[in-house]
Amino acid sequence: MPLSEHEQRAFDQMMERAFAEDPKFASAVRSSDPKVHARRRLVLAVLVILAGLGLVVVGTVSNLLPLGAGGFVVMLAGAAFAMQSQRRAKNPPLQAVDGKASRQTRRRSSFVDRLEGRWRNRPEGNR
Repeated sequence: MPLSEHEQRAFDQMMERAFAEDPKFASAVRSSDPKVHARRRLVLAVLVILAGLGLVVVGTVSNLLPLGAGGFVVMLAGAAFAMQSQRRAKNPPLQAVDGKASRQTRRRSSFVDRLEGRWRNRPEGNR
């Protein structure tokens, strides 16, 4: 349920006072901002992609196929990291103020786990 306009203003004033009075609290809130982490991960991913591109160029110029292939793999890893960080930025995990997760993340079952579950739950017939 969203806060009313009056409650939102009161909350903002309380937060400003808390920031002014307690620098530790301010840094804890800023460090837990998912937008800051997403931006940092995106910048890191772009740097990894550029490093991979540089390896591809150096490998091509010096006729070293393994170096060029390695650069391509580094570029793919950077792109995968960027896509993962974008997904994580869209659905950030919920956290309490003390930094502990307040929502349990459900482990996704792998394909093999699902097949094993189906095998265990299969109907036993006369065969």
